Amino acid sequence: MDSQIESGQKRRNTSKDDLIGSLGCCGWFIVILSGLFTFSLFPFTIWFCIKIVQEYERAVIFRLGRITDRKAKGPGIFFVLPCTDSFVKVDLRTVSFDIPPQEILTKDSVTVCVDGVVYFRVSDPISSVANVFNADFSTRLLAQTTLRNVLGTKNLAELLSDREGISHSMQASLDEATDPWGIKVERVEIKDVKLPHQLQRAMAAEAEASREARAKVIAAEGEMNASRALKEASLVIAESPSGLQLRYLQTLTTIAAEKNSTIIFPLPMDVISHFMKK
Repeated sequence: MDSQIESGQKRRNTSKDDLIGSLGCCGWFIVILSGLFTFSLFPFTIWFCIKIVQEYERAVIFRLGRITDRKAKGPGIFFVLPCTDSFVKVDLRTVSFDIPPQEILTKDSVTVCVDGVVYFRVSDPISSVANVFNADFSTRLLAQTTLRNVLGTKNLAELLSDREGISHSMQASLDEATDPWGIKVERVEIKDVKLPHQLQRAMAAEAEASREARAKVIAAEGEMNASRALKEASLVIAESPSGLQLRYLQTLTTIAAEKNSTIIFPLPMDVISHFMKK
């Protein structure tokens, strides 16, 4: 990553060196005439020479069509020659825009509609003015194509589960492509993934069937654990006949507490055991 940043800076410096050139003899002659004209009409021309840019702006000055300096002017006050100089203001604040919904065919041949949001700013005002006609519009178009290219290599499962990885991949691709334009892509986010209605119903049916299968497995495990507990309880009660009588009385107490309208006639266990022997 550091090597990519250094190479990008070298490319930008090389492009600036190419853009900044000599005015030539004729150019310097015109500049000198403009300076003399400005000096001779000093009280009046001062208002045409002083320019102001805001804290979040920079000014790229062109003198006879050529960039005068490697560094943009600003913020604050700077001076220009009224007849030979012109300047372009560049806003350095972070700009955000929505990527329009894109119909994308994933790697596993599923058509989805995806949109996102991109945050970027101008990091090099001179490159953003001299190397591209409209840096903002070009970045918006490139973001749309990058979204389609990146998501076209992902299947549906990766698209739904790995949004953060896809966002980082898009950010790296956009940042590398817009570096010669003096644009720094700060953040890319996937907003929404819209699936076809038939696929949504199929996924919902699959999820419901999976939940029902898990519920049946849990119920079966509960029945198995309950049967084991009943088996152990029966072995304990079989060792002590009085324990069965106590359990019988406890059951009667529970029934009487919950259903008061029920009339219970308890029978002695000895009588029942007498009939069972016969």
